[in-house]
Amino acid sequence: MIIDFINRYKSEYGVEPICRVLTEHGCAIAPSTYYDTLNRSASRRAVRDEELKIEISRVHAENYSVYGARKVWLEMRREGIDVARCTVERLMGVLGLEGARRGKTKRTTVADPQGRRADDLVQRKFNPVAPNMLWVADFTYVSTWSGWVYVAFVIDAYSRRILGWRTATTMTTPLVLDAIEHAIWTRGREGITDLSGLIHHNDRGSQYTSIAFTDRLIEVGIDASIGATGSSYDNALAETINGLYKTELIKPRGPWRTVEQVEIATLEWVDWFNHRRLYEHCGDVPPAELEEFYYGEHRTTRIAEFSNQ
Repeated sequence: MIIDFINRYKSEYGVEPICRVLTEHGCAIAPSTYYDTLNRSASRRAVRDEELKIEISRVHAENYSVYGARKVWLEMRREGIDVARCTVERLMGVLGLEGARRGKTKRTTVADPQGRRADDLVQRKFNPVAPNMLWVADFTYVSTWSGWVYVAFVIDAYSRRILGWRTATTMTTPLVLDAIEHAIWTRGREGITDLSGLIHHNDRGSQYTSIAFTDRLIEVGIDASIGATGSSYDNALAETINGLYKTELIKPRGPWRTVEQVEIATLEWVDWFNHRRLYEHCGDVPPAELEEFYYGEHRTTRIAEFSNQ
């Protein structure tokens, strides 16, 4: 503290006069002591702190600047950087870094009072025991200088992985139909073509009750499910993903100018979300990694069962 005091006023009064006055008032310090302290090499902790600040800033920036101390610490540990969580918390405070904070969400889908609705097959239970048992869907909006852009998502409830998405300037049936087609294509590319028994759940928006959309679900063997009460809790998982999208990408990186700008940014965010973002529900691993672990475990189990026959 004394060294800091001298540093603050030395250009105005000089080191020797300040040391003399401090000594006269009971805070004995010689000019040589000041210079020795000033020239002393940085402590091991100070050096380590500077190294860690670089890594913490990098991890925070590489993950859309949305991670709080806990996830920054987890990602650093995944990368092999041995650091205590309390150290990350302390240094993030020094750096002025913090995680994203979610705000309120706005509902975009409007129910069609004349539309025929499927039953609610989910009853707010969004934790299936395997992939491709339950997909949830919803869409949100983005304000741009050229008008509104609507973004639809299809999410696997087991892993929280975004399987399909699409952007459009109107919130009509083709928007949600293209998103489900993307999800079907994603699974098909992975060799999963039989979707019979899969439940597709959404809220009561008219886009999801259209004949074209419901016919497509029937065609591929997917069972339709629609929230019964119209409450946001009926489709809470999809609402959560929408909220993360707005909090982690849309709000901090606006203003948005064009549809194309939103589309490219969404593409990059979805790739990060699926393959690199640490998700607490998944055991603090990315959604795609959780699916890989699931399929790896079940392949191992099937091989073991076959070898024991």
